[in-house]
Amino acid sequence: MRQSRGQRMVLATCLGSLLLVVFYFQSSSNPAAEDRILKSSWHGKSGRSPLQALYHGDQFEQSSLQATHQRRRDLLNKVCNRYTRKRRLLTPDDLRHLVVDDVHGLLYCYVPKVACTNWKRVMMVLTGQGKYQDPLEIPANEAHVASNLHTLSEYSIPEINYRLRNYLKFIFVREPLERLVSAYRNKFTRSYNTAFHKRYGTKIIRRHRQDPSDEALEHGHDVRFEEFVYYLLDPQTQREEPFNEHWERVHSLCHPCIIHYDVVGKYETLAKDSNYILRLVGADAGVKFPSSSKTTRTNDDMTAKFFQNISPFYQRRLFNLYKMDYLLFNYSIPTYLRTR
Repeated sequence: MRQSRGQRMVLATCLGSLLLVVFYFQSSSNPAAEDRILKSSWHGKSGRSPLQALYHGDQFEQSSLQATHQRRRDLLNKVCNRYTRKRRLLTPDDLRHLVVDDVHGLLYCYVPKVACTNWKRVMMVLTGQGKYQDPLEIPANEAHVASNLHTLSEYSIPEINYRLRNYLKFIFVREPLERLVSAYRNKFTRSYNTAFHKRYGTKIIRRHRQDPSDEALEHGHDVRFEEFVYYLLDPQTQREEPFNEHWERVHSLCHPCIIHYDVVGKYETLAKDSNYILRLVGADAGVKFPSSSKTTRTNDDMTAKFFQNISPFYQRRLFNLYKMDYLLFNYSIPTYLRTR
């Protein structure tokens, strides 16, 4: 049966929403037109946007920190050019992790287990129009309420293009396997995370434990780290559904070879890099990135202990799973890994 013209138009609209073309790097775009449409007015105390402060700010030109971030950008571009032969189109789902600050002109791609709770708190202060004063006064669960922050996926295509071109885009990353162990400890060894135990723990135990008890199958509350590793490396896992964001690779969450990040912060230099961004923003002196006092935070030594019972074969496969993040963000192969 032939489709009516109206049906064809609806179909075309649906297809267009599924394949969102975000070519903010194309020369055919018209920034002046976008300025007229959006009429954004964010600027720091110096009268410059954070992006202008980064690339044209005299006060940062001689900074060793500025040079560090330039090297990180250069490496990111080099690795992307080497390993990414074809740029694919971004979809709305690709933009869910990009938090928007229209007040200051910021895009923050949040990565779970890389201080994202504190950065979401800071973004709530920056965008809150005075509603929030101190990031630490914001409860952690409130920082993760979706309605408290806007993500780039909520905007129209012209608005997305404008923000990708004109806002300062930043990301924070962490040593990949340390981040993975941190995710395991938080989601599978804490008694309060019953939702994760039910959602993932029961599946992992059913699939990767011999002779599991009825209690373990029902509650999924005692997943061992090696079982978690087997689950990640099982081809069936990603055939069924994408990885959960807490153990998904950073390059799959934030797409650094498609989106040009201006600042790549690192968990290992968290305070320094966070304060650098707040300086670029021109944030009020009272806006401080929360310092962490946790003594049980996952570190390299603790991560090494988790890998003691993982065979070299599975260590090598797990490293290869996260290899692109190692390359993109200049992390060395951990000394505790036995990959040969």
